[in-house]
Amino acid sequence: MDNIGPISLWEHTSEEQAAQSAALPDKVLDVAIIGGGYTGLSTALHTAEKGLSAHVFEANHIGFGGSGRNVGLVNAAAWLPPEKIQNILGPVYGDRFIRQFSDGPQYVFDLIERYQIRCEPTKTGTLHVAHSAKGLKDLRARFGQWQRLGEPVDLLSAEETADLVGSERFFGALLDHRAGTINPMSYCRGLARAASAAGAKISTGVRVQKLKQIGDLWQVTTSSGLVRAKAVVLGTNAYTDDLWPGLQNIFHTIHYLQVSSASLGSRADKILPARQGLWDTGKIMFSLRKDMDNRLIIGTMGRAFGTAQQGLTQRWAQKMLKAMFPDLGAVSIAEVWHGKIAMTPDHLPALYQLASGLWTPIGYNGRGIATGTLFGQVMAEVLTGKDPATLPLPITTPRPAPLRGLTQQMYDMAFSAKQLWKAL
Repeated sequence: MDNIGPISLWEHTSEEQAAQSAALPDKVLDVAIIGGGYTGLSTALHTAEKGLSAHVFEANHIGFGGSGRNVGLVNAAAWLPPEKIQNILGPVYGDRFIRQFSDGPQYVFDLIERYQIRCEPTKTGTLHVAHSAKGLKDLRARFGQWQRLGEPVDLLSAEETADLVGSERFFGALLDHRAGTINPMSYCRGLARAASAAGAKISTGVRVQKLKQIGDLWQVTTSSGLVRAKAVVLGTNAYTDDLWPGLQNIFHTIHYLQVSSASLGSRADKILPARQGLWDTGKIMFSLRKDMDNRLIIGTMGRAFGTAQQGLTQRWAQKMLKAMFPDLGAVSIAEVWHGKIAMTPDHLPALYQLASGLWTPIGYNGRGIATGTLFGQVMAEVLTGKDPATLPLPITTPRPAPLRGLTQQMYDMAFSAKQLWKAL
């Protein structure tokens, strides 16, 4: 287990406590789940509620990967507009995916209410803001598509956007009433608590080192001993390693950094007064939100350089906040961190059956909270006999992302260059 300090602001502001590690099972499991993030814990919760014996194996601690480093925006559907989703998936799967994943935020908030997860939920929507006139044109097209589907999304003018953001920087916005924000680590820990109460077991600090199918069972070799299971679910997403050969090559790894201010008190009252989180239409996206202690959390694609006290990322955050909120004054930076996003070539998640009894939902493209939660529900249904033809996505075969290494290098260079430019 890695001995490090808090991985993000969310870890030390979480109201939910970290899960206690369970001993390895001494009997055959119905399902062994690898990864203690949203996907793994949701799978554990939903399979345990259906009466299956489920055990989660997490190499570090609960929420160590993307779940604990998340922005905390509970967004609907996918990154793509609905018409593109339908073009890629076809009318049957496209309509099914859009319908189920549009309801994803409500499903998350229902779980939060049902299990009384203390994660600072807000249900005032999220804002997709236009960084340019071209960005506003894109938002108008998206609005028309969502409107035709009857979804509760509003197109806001520049003035209306300024009122909700507290900045006149943007050309307009889409306000998605389906969405909201949470403390992402608290939600992750709350899922672990709910899964444990339902009968699932969770072992932290236990790394799965090898998977081998022997007859109808999987032999799972861990750093603490051997386990046998009827089925295995890989819930590692962007933190997938070489446990299953080639799986980490099907997506591009995108780093996403975040910077949190210290609590600004009443100085931040006019910034995001309804606490919607936002992200922009720029190709190198940035995000902004405010937590319950009036900290501003700003993020963008790329790695974090330096610390909260000094370095490129700290300077970038100061410059960005000053440009958006010139009357705010000096802002003290409290936290700097980054995580990883699994970006697929078509910008849609995928569901793979890698072998008999071995499954992985993967490639969340920055929409991990609702997507990971829903895929946990989907996996529970598959493992208890649901017809795969009725799923929200087809079961497909993994294919390597083209020019993966070169593409990732180009992304890193572009993200770092823009961060440097904005920090000057």
